Amino acid sequence: MLRGFYTATAGMISQQRRMEMMSNNLANANTPGYKADQGSLRSFPELLLQRLDQSNNTNRLNPLSPPNDPVRLSTGVYLQETKPRHSQGDLRPTGNDTDLAILNQNLPGEASVYFTVEQVDGTPRYTRNGNFAIDTEGYLTSNSGLYVLDENGERIQIASRSMLVQQDGTILEGDIRNTRLGIALANNPDELIRDGNGLYRTAEDAPPLENATANPEVSYQISQGHIERSNVDTAKAMSDMTAAYRAFEANQKVIQAYDMSMQKAANEIGRIN
Repeated sequence: MLRGFYTATAGMISQQRRMEMMSNNLANANTPGYKADQGSLRSFPELLLQRLDQSNNTNRLNPLSPPNDPVRLSTGVYLQETKPRHSQGDLRPTGNDTDLAILNQNLPGEASVYFTVEQVDGTPRYTRNGNFAIDTEGYLTSNSGLYVLDENGERIQIASRSMLVQQDGTILEGDIRNTRLGIALANNPDELIRDGNGLYRTAEDAPPLENATANPEVSYQISQGHIERSNVDTAKAMSDMTAAYRAFEANQKVIQAYDMSMQKAANEIGRIN
C-alpha cells in the first residue's frame, strides 16, 4: 500500500511541473522570439520482483506464471528534462527600422539560425528576439542592452542613426555598405542552453556556433520592420493545462483513498475486542 502512495505522489509532482512549464509558456506568449518549452512524462525504471514459494516452487504473486518468471512493476512517472521547441514563429510587422526577424528557409535537418549578441563578459550569446535599438553611442543593441555583432564578431555601429537591412543581413547606410549581421547556425538547437532574457549559449566545453553567413548551403531571410512572435500555441497550452490539472486531482483522490484504507487498517483491523 505504501508503494501506492509513492506512485500517486510521483504523478502529482509530475503534473505540477507540467503546469509550471505550461504557465511559463503562456506568460511568454507575447515575448518576441520565445520558444515554447516541451517535456514528456517517462516511467521510472521498472522493478523486477521475484518471490518463490520454496515448498512447491510456485510464484506466489501469480501461480499461473512459470516459477522463475519475474513480475515487472513500475513505481511512478517523472517529467523528463524540458527542451525548447525551435519551430518558426509568425512574423509581426512593427514599422520600426531596428526591429529585425529571421525567416528560416533552407536549413539542414533540424538546424536553426540566430542573431549573435555580446554578453557583458565578452562571450557570445544567441537569440531569435530581433527587437533591437540604437543606443546613445550609435551601437545596435538588443532589448536587454547587449551589443549586436556582425559576421566578423564586431559590434555594429550606425553613424547616421538610420539603416536599411537587406534580406541577406547586409546593413546599408544610404548607398554605403556598413557591415553584415552575424547570424549563427545551430545544427542541433537542442544542445543550446537557455541563459535568460531569450538568450541561448553553448555548453562550457563546446565551441561557439558556426557562422551561417559563411555556409553556402544555408539560406535565411532577414525581414526589417518585423519581429518574430513566440511559437506558443495558447489554445493547446490551455487545453494541456486543464488535462494536467485533472490528472493532478485524480492522483490526489488516489492518495485520499489510500489514506482512508490506512486509517481503517490502523484503527479497526488491529483493534482487540
